[in-house]
Amino acid sequence: MPYYREKLLSVWSEDPIYEVGFLPPKVDPDILKHMSPSGFGYRAHNPKKTLRNQLDRPSIVDSNGMAITTPKFLSERSHEANGKMEQERRISDAEAFTNPSLTGSTKADVPVMYRLMEIKYSRYGVDDFDFGYYNKTQYSGLETHITNSYLNPLLQLFKYIPLFRNLALHHTASSCLAESCLLCELGFLFDMLEKAEGQKCHATNFLKAFSSLGEASKLQLTEEASPQSTLEVRIQAANRFLLKQIGMDYHRIVPSDGKLDQTFVSHAFTNMRCTSCYHETRRASPKNLIDLSYHTLNLNPRVRSPTPAFSRVLKDSFERENNQRMWCDRCRRYQLVQSWETVQNVPPVLMINTGLNKQTDGRQLWSIPGWLPEKIGIGIDKGRILCLEGEALRVSQRNRLITYDLVGLVADVNSGENQKSHMVSLINVTHSSRQPEDEPQWHLFNDFLVRKVDKDEALRFATTWKTPTILAYQYQGASNAIDDSWRESLDTSCLFMNWSLNPYNVLRQNWPCVLDPATEQPVSGTHVPIDTEFVRLQQEEIEILATGDRQVIRPTREGLARVSVLRASGPHEGLPFIDDYISISEPVVDYVTKYSGVSAGDLDPAVSAHPLVPLKVAYKKLWLLLNLGCIFVGHGLIKDFRNIDIFVPKAQIVDTVTLFYNPARSKRNLSLRFLAWYLLKDNIQSENHDSVEDALTALKLWRKYQEFQDAGIAERMIDEIYTAGRKLNYKVPEKGSDKWLGGLGVPSRGRDTPDVDSGVSGPTAGLVAFAMKENQYNAKTCMTTTRRDDLRSLSSSSGSVSASEEVAIQWRQQLGQVYNTGLEASPTWASNRVPPGPIGRSNNQSDEGEYKFRLFSNKTKTAPTSSEQVSKVRIKSPSPGRKEPGFVCPERSEDHYFTGERANLARERYREVAIEGEHVLKEALARWPGFELPWRVTTIYTSHTPKRPNASPSDEVPGLVKKRKRSGKKKRIAIRVKTQSQTARENFVKQAEVSKEAAEREKRNRRNREKKVKRREKARAKKEGDRG
Repeated sequence: MPYYREKLLSVWSEDPIYEVGFLPPKVDPDILKHMSPSGFGYRAHNPKKTLRNQLDRPSIVDSNGMAITTPKFLSERSHEANGKMEQERRISDAEAFTNPSLTGSTKADVPVMYRLMEIKYSRYGVDDFDFGYYNKTQYSGLETHITNSYLNPLLQLFKYIPLFRNLALHHTASSCLAESCLLCELGFLFDMLEKAEGQKCHATNFLKAFSSLGEASKLQLTEEASPQSTLEVRIQAANRFLLKQIGMDYHRIVPSDGKLDQTFVSHAFTNMRCTSCYHETRRASPKNLIDLSYHTLNLNPRVRSPTPAFSRVLKDSFERENNQRMWCDRCRRYQLVQSWETVQNVPPVLMINTGLNKQTDGRQLWSIPGWLPEKIGIGIDKGRILCLEGEALRVSQRNRLITYDLVGLVADVNSGENQKSHMVSLINVTHSSRQPEDEPQWHLFNDFLVRKVDKDEALRFATTWKTPTILAYQYQGASNAIDDSWRESLDTSCLFMNWSLNPYNVLRQNWPCVLDPATEQPVSGTHVPIDTEFVRLQQEEIEILATGDRQVIRPTREGLARVSVLRASGPHEGLPFIDDYISISEPVVDYVTKYSGVSAGDLDPAVSAHPLVPLKVAYKKLWLLLNLGCIFVGHGLIKDFRNIDIFVPKAQIVDTVTLFYNPARSKRNLSLRFLAWYLLKDNIQSENHDSVEDALTALKLWRKYQEFQDAGIAERMIDEIYTAGRKLNYKVPEKGSDKWLGGLGVPSRGRDTPDVDSGVSGPTAGLVAFAMKENQYNAKTCMTTTRRDDLRSLSSSSGSVSASEEVAIQWRQQLGQVYNTGLEASPTWASNRVPPGPIGRSNNQSDEGEYKFRLFSNKTKTAPTSSEQVSKVRIKSPSPGRKEPGFVCPERSEDHYFTGERANLARERYREVAIEGEHVLKEALARWPGFELPWRVTTIYTSHTPKRPNASPSDEVPGLVKKRKRSGKKKRIAIRVKTQSQTARENFVKQAEVSKEAAEREKRNRRNREKKVKRREKARAKKEGDRG
């Protein structure tokens, strides 16, 4: 090798490398074409192709010259025409990601797919961000806008370990209701990631439970408690803490079950020997992870020695030896003690911390290509552990050798000096697939960016920007061992019981009517109306740019405050069996009472009159309904489920927003209140929202949509709703106005004038007329007369009038079976009915029941002329001869006529809320600490200002505040002089006290010095006398 005096480029450090900005934008050709010299430069007319202060969108240009633009917001893309939609390239498809020359990375050797992912927010929040731009795989990523989201790569690694996944889901399906159970939260998260199938998810509930643990804050594992520690140190400590906490959560439900310990824990003994007396002691030291140790290796580059293999480092880490000063019981003092570990068994899952943050000497080993093996063999022979890899593993014939496969790893990525370090996970998803695959499928999980990579890219490390922190190996026989038997053993007991954190504050009528396990067991296909309410836990943080635009730094964070789930069928249809208020430990910044119906104090267990439950209990009820196969009916459920942090497949959602949505007419979604007014004539959400009312309204709207579909008029009705919405600006008119009473369209209690001569009047006239146009219904089968009983009956409110005699006969039969009245299937009044005549009038009607009246009074108050229209109302009472056997007042409830079970049920309810005399006497003898305190009397003295002697009562003006009169100039000067003299006197006194104190201090010091000198002279004289 030649000798060089100067330093070569190959040994230069990265310090001279700096980040630079984008290249200046290109000047528009139209401007260059029309430029003309002017003074010291050139000028040209502005072509006005962009808005004022608008810049071009920055882009990343690959080696082929194709621009990878940042994704547009979903709201922006929805406004573009379908034919003019530009062909955007997705990051997951870009071949240029592996090109190190991309300007998107801050270091020359860092691919763009490893860079720090950040979410951009629009005015619509995080829902407007296009997460699909970064992921086209079937594996879901996790969002990053949540506190402590640095754990996302570790959670992804846990999910793709089959044994870990099976244990978490089986524990979640059990009866565990502990609020801070991390194993349950992992099961919820794993199930959500599987159901999402590539769609974005977030681990809000798990991270919230993790942050609530006090031990996590003490160990500085949260971002708030450890702002200065590096992510490499924090995530390895979090790995150790999570494995320990998960074991405690598992044994809380099954204390005697050792399945989790058999999966993760390696049982070992630590042997200690005193180097002085050779006394040996032994103690058990189980471990749930292994910390790699590089101390025993000779990594000096000047000494030529073979590079130690990964199996050698792992073996030394299992049998770690150490020398340190410890207390020796035999020597009774601290001695140098030699310690080593003896492994008894190796678990099926090996979690390994690389420990490179403490031992930097091992970094050069990881930079060697292929140093990390995909397979290793581990066995125990005569108390010593054996680790093999590569060719030695293939030729080994040892029966006790267990083969382990590398499932994945977590790596620390440092992409630039001006960017924060972040974590990514590289996982071989082949081991967690349901069917074995021949080739490994390595994927990069960079938060919400998921991309397939090859094996060499996954196992290649660079000490400058990519270093491993956590490894996961699993027993080869456990690959593809996906166990879904937990779905058949779901513990649904929480669905059939009522309990609350504040049982003494909740009235009995506030409890929801729970499900009957004998007759109301939820099964696959059961429809359950649902609605939720949220409160704001954190307001959005915005930044005003130099251009005047608003940029959202952190979106609004909401918390679940109330969830209501109703019955969709059965005798208790419309009654809630879940109506839980959520106890929130975090401070609420805004209750949003107008839109949530939740007020201050409703979520406080000390004063709330509603049943409060932890978030874990409410979430588990919904999770059970989801996995039982129930279908959720509601309005705007996609956003609600996202805020709840649960993923529901589209097949299990009936969303009225989607049902009544026509993108061809408008991009706007119809509100629940507008649909309820237009189709049901219900006035909901007039003051505050109520989740029970909203869920019941969504159920009615779904039923109404089914009626439209059966009649074949669904699309026409949706168009009519949008037409009416544009006229009213999609706002509900005031109740009592002309628009409210008249209605627009075909509501359930809307207009009474049919569109065609259908022979039908009343609530369903418009609907039947529309159906006749489309399906050519026979008008003779429809009823022609609206009776007074029909107006007062309960059936008229639902808008369902029989269209034929056969349906009426079936209803009569059902009525007779319910009330045991023995009604005939074909009553006499039906056979003797007069044939229909003109609309709204019978042939044998007389004019005795006709009354003329004016709806609005005449302004001139003159008699109406013959040319003016006079409204006529014909009131027809039912004839006694035609009176069918039944109830006189159909609108009355069954309790008015029947007793028995319902009376007993009412008696039981009264007995539950009643207080007996014995209970009153017993409570009277109990202590009431709040009433044992002595009375405290506070006397309030009111100041009395005397009146002026020359003032009269007439001079005083009530309600007028008298202005204080300002003193004269001489008086103000006198006051100022007096104040100054008083201040000077006080300062003089203070200065005198300070001087006196200083003099005394000096006097004491002088006396002390004199005494010290005398003591020295006395001691010197004594010493001289002793010598003489």
